[in-house]
Amino acid sequence: MLQSEASALLARRWELWQEEVTSAPQHRDAIERSMMAEYSAAGHVSQSSMTFAFADAHLLATEFDTVRESYAAGRITPGHVREILREAAPVREAIEAGDVDASTLLLYEAAALETAENDTAARTRVQARRIAAALAGSTIVEQHKRAAAERTVTVRSIGDGLVLLQAVLPEHLGVAILDRLTKMARHMQKHPEDRRPEFGPSEPEDVGLDPETLLPVNAGMPDADDGAIFGSHTFTADPFELPLDPKFHDDSPRITHVPPDTRTMDQLRADLFTDLLLASTPTDAHGTGLENIHATIQVTVAATTVAGDDDRPAEFDGFGPLAPDVARRLAGQRTGWTRLFLDATGMVVETDTYTPTEQMRRFLRARDQHCRFPGCRAPIHRCEADHNQDWALGGKTHIDNLAHFCGMHHPIKHPDIPDSHRWYARQLPDRSVEWISPNGRHYRDLPNRRVMFVPSIELSNPPGSPHDAGPDPTERPPF
Repeated sequence: MLQSEASALLARRWELWQEEVTSAPQHRDAIERSMMAEYSAAGHVSQSSMTFAFADAHLLATEFDTVRESYAAGRITPGHVREILREAAPVREAIEAGDVDASTLLLYEAAALETAENDTAARTRVQARRIAAALAGSTIVEQHKRAAAERTVTVRSIGDGLVLLQAVLPEHLGVAILDRLTKMARHMQKHPEDRRPEFGPSEPEDVGLDPETLLPVNAGMPDADDGAIFGSHTFTADPFELPLDPKFHDDSPRITHVPPDTRTMDQLRADLFTDLLLASTPTDAHGTGLENIHATIQVTVAATTVAGDDDRPAEFDGFGPLAPDVARRLAGQRTGWTRLFLDATGMVVETDTYTPTEQMRRFLRARDQHCRFPGCRAPIHRCEADHNQDWALGGKTHIDNLAHFCGMHHPIKHPDIPDSHRWYARQLPDRSVEWISPNGRHYRDLPNRRVMFVPSIELSNPPGSPHDAGPDPTERPPF
């Protein structure tokens, strides 16, 4: 609430700046720079951060009345406000271009607050993107087309012999790259035979081993041109199959064991990233295990969009809107899709697969999208479907008793954990998952909705008034 007051003070200072500029328009830039510098110095923050703070405060005070009221009442945090204002940009742009009516911003604001007042800022960002895509889809498609032209790769030194390699890519490609690297890194952790071997007392070159290939010189094996990277984590041929040579003595180097891999997941991903870019693909030493690992992303798209009947944005589950051209291209690469049936509130209630157990799994994946612990956004393929009420205690294998939990939150409800540290989870009739902490506190995770309906902003005859004739059966819902 105090932060809301601070925002209001910044908005008032913005108004005073406008008045100052009116009296001396020729010094507009100088007056603005002076004001920003003053606040930046006093608040010990960068001037760019101060500029954003002023812009958000002004926008909140002039265009987002309902958000401002919720902020002042302490129902949402500065993080929620920031996400709602940022993700509103496509809607505001569509209004300025005349593509949608000005009241569309009020619909966006009301729908975004439904999530913001009941969930974290991170989840609010994702839901706000969905809402903006529904209200200003054509604008978002144009934004994605413009942004795709900005893809680039840059590198800069960060000291200590390291560089920062940055790639600006379409969102679905960046997420897919990280997902594939993670799967490959986990494969490396589980298969020690794919790791770099450790040699005996001498160096390879001391006994006629070519350091470029880790193979005996002139042994009739592939040469360095075959693509191995010495000192990395790939090999041209299996180093465990080195032929014995009579000139090797008893103390000659031998591969004794594969040392424990102490690399972190981030380090493994970085090493694999380097190997893939420099050697094109993992070499034969990795076998088909790594080569057959593909990235996983989940996309929800309307059948009319796939058929080309419209250009509505698809949904990149867990992240936000996806350009329809990209969704159609991805659809063309798939051999099958899961059809989702929604109820009147936009909730997934059924899929059209035939095998009961697989149908339940597909339903749960489509419904949950991420871990169902409050605030956790671990993607669905990193989670497991779990009985909310334990099977050993009589819980049924039923959709209303199943939800996805990640590896961090799944174990905290195991029956073998002492009651003083064990959490409990149960699914409520609205498909919310309520968690009960060891201290008895209740935390609720609300389900994701594919569609959200909100009341009309302007009601000429409010419900219950003498002139209220009830709902018009021919009137379409506003959103």
